[in-house]
Amino acid sequence: MRAAVFHDRDDIRIEDVPEPTCGPHDLVLEVRAVGICGTDAHEYHSGPHMFPVHDQHPVSGHVGPMIPGHEFSGVVREVGPDVTGFAVGDLVVSGAGIACGECVQCRRVRTNLCERYTTVGLQRHGALAEYVATPAANCLQVAPYGLTPDAAALAQPMSIAVHAMRRGRLTAADHAVIVGAGGIGAFLTFAAKSVTDHLLVIDIDEQRLKIADALGAPHVLRTGDPDEARAAVGDLGLDPTVVYEVSGTPAGLRTALSILPRGGRLVLVGLQGRPVEWDVRTLSLIEHELIGTNAHVFATDMPTALELLASRPDPWTDLAPIALSLDQLVTEGLQPLVERRSTRIKTLIDPQATMTRETRMVAGA
Repeated sequence: MRAAVFHDRDDIRIEDVPEPTCGPHDLVLEVRAVGICGTDAHEYHSGPHMFPVHDQHPVSGHVGPMIPGHEFSGVVREVGPDVTGFAVGDLVVSGAGIACGECVQCRRVRTNLCERYTTVGLQRHGALAEYVATPAANCLQVAPYGLTPDAAALAQPMSIAVHAMRRGRLTAADHAVIVGAGGIGAFLTFAAKSVTDHLLVIDIDEQRLKIADALGAPHVLRTGDPDEARAAVGDLGLDPTVVYEVSGTPAGLRTALSILPRGGRLVLVGLQGRPVEWDVRTLSLIEHELIGTNAHVFATDMPTALELLASRPDPWTDLAPIALSLDQLVTEGLQPLVERRSTRIKTLIDPQATMTRETRMVAGA
């Protein structure tokens, strides 16, 4: 089969590799759509950081060149002998993250913090290939939600957004601000709007804000200036109880802190590139809550993500307008992400395609 294989920094090759074998608890999927994200771009251009290319991973056992791809949907091609509930031909979505189910975090239903956590596409071969093996326990049937393979491939980033939203304990009574509307920020906008009508989305990119508006954000603001953001919050009559920092930039963090009131909750979704000095004395004096978030809890967040994707009246083509072929992965997919010039919220790859195609977000279209 054809696959994108990461060998080392800035070195991904499209190669013929053996098809995956189906473990007793696995499904082998014919991959229909794969999303790529900042993590993939980071690994490609400055890694390997998480890819076990040079040293064997202690849990997955993988070592050597590997196939990325952790946001994917596909059609079941083979079912492991110990798997029930799936049949050949089913369209499924995979959550990618693999938890042990036994450690203290798993018992607390915080599987994303599992002590033996691994991810399909990060610590074992992933879905940037014609076929992928993935644990059946991490898969959900797509048919009940009426989604296409392309739309279903958006479920993993949507589930990340759902998890982040829930970490902020968002309710209908809360006033929320999202700083950063690209990638996870766009999905978080839709998820947050499903809970509260008191929502402001801030970004410096006009096109991203247009999409945030289309996703239902009641208020959007184009600025990178903390003083302007703080003034706008007041002018809109908002009293933020929770602020989501999604940009992962120092400027975004400054903006988020500038509008966080006494007793406010700050949810750090974006990953800062370097350590940040923090006035923890002020945090104590005015009772700020600092909340981290990472990945998702498959059992609770993925079903909600699929429900949200299915609930939008408009198709998701504004976030993911095209799907690229494997041959275009680096030049049209990863490199624009590395150079921060990608104009798409989400880039999809179709390993079965031979050229760029329009995405199909409406069932039966």
